[in-house]
Amino acid sequence: MAYIAEVRAAAGHRPLIFTSASGALVNNQGAVLLQERADTGNWGFPGGYMEYGETFVQTVKREFKEDAGIEIEPVRLLQLQDSDQYTYPNGDQVQPVNAFYLVRALNHQHFATKPTETVRTRYFALDGQPPRFFNHQHANMWEVLQATLSSK
Repeated sequence: MAYIAEVRAAAGHRPLIFTSASGALVNNQGAVLLQERADTGNWGFPGGYMEYGETFVQTVKREFKEDAGIEIEPVRLLQLQDSDQYTYPNGDQVQPVNAFYLVRALNHQHFATKPTETVRTRYFALDGQPPRFFNHQHANMWEVLQATLSSK
């Protein structure tokens, strides 16, 4: 997050384009893991912004461990998203370019999450939907995941 903080210190709240990566971890019952975000209180897929020098794969692995406490590896790129724009509660404006992956857990070990980013994690059945998504991008990821898993 140091890179984002440095850029924001220079740019203020003005609109910026940032790259990010997120993942969908589906359990044996077909439910997907989501995080309740500390910054907005909404639900979303674990993931976040790329640090300078990282790849999308490195980013999703790091962010998933920080947000959900689980070491993962990407199985398949589901979608590259670039059409959303969002204003955070603090006024920061962003157009994220997000790589959305289907992921699998590497082991059963669970790590502590960052309390500044995650309130809790929970599995949601794909035939339902969490009470409120973080933004349109996460709602779109939900639809992409539903379509991908229903076509198998």
